[in-house]
Amino acid sequence: MKKILIIYLIISTILICTIFVLYKINIIPHKYYTNADFNIETYISNIDKDNDGIDDQTDILNNVKQYISTKPKYKSQYYATGYPNDEYGVCTDVVAFGLKGAGYDLMELVNTDINNNKEKYNIEQVDKNIDFRRVKNLDIYFKNNHISLTTDLSKTEEWQAGDIVVFNEHIGIISDKRNKKGIPFLFHHASYMQVNYEEDILELYGQEAIIGHYRIS
Repeated sequence: MKKILIIYLIISTILICTIFVLYKINIIPHKYYTNADFNIETYISNIDKDNDGIDDQTDILNNVKQYISTKPKYKSQYYATGYPNDEYGVCTDVVAFGLKGAGYDLMELVNTDINNNKEKYNIEQVDKNIDFRRVKNLDIYFKNNHISLTTDLSKTEEWQAGDIVVFNEHIGIISDKRNKKGIPFLFHHASYMQVNYEEDILELYGQEAIIGHYRIS
């Protein structure tokens, strides 16, 4: 009887630990909340870059959702087309396609900014087809051309769906879902093992990993 009890405890412990790990890495979906649950006013941009009747902030959010619905596979490679033209992509493509659908062609915009401000980018050889798909370059571009916002996750009302967040070697777009603390989920593409592209992961990355938070202006 004692042996059976020990086996039961071991199995139960393993099961609990497995569930905890699967939850932490977002395999098990997290309960989510919205701005309304925290009385946070949803930001609406006064700009409609592509004149489609949808403001830029909402347009970016909608286009990111459309992009991740294709479930792109993770692979880092060079494209002569600039934008990936197959079912593959990396983290920067989440941002690039989200903005492209709202009327912002990052390939052109980043290339122009690099050529006009080479001293800020420190690039030995400019390559329009790949420069806009590098996190470091995007951080510089957004910092120089758009609105810089808080990187403090505790200021939950200042984080809005459609915002761009940059980490040391990663980038994504803020979701319209939030966790029980009011901290938003993130749209991102981090690895070939990723199951979900919208995750409650900002706290897991850690406050210190966030180096930029931007909003298209």
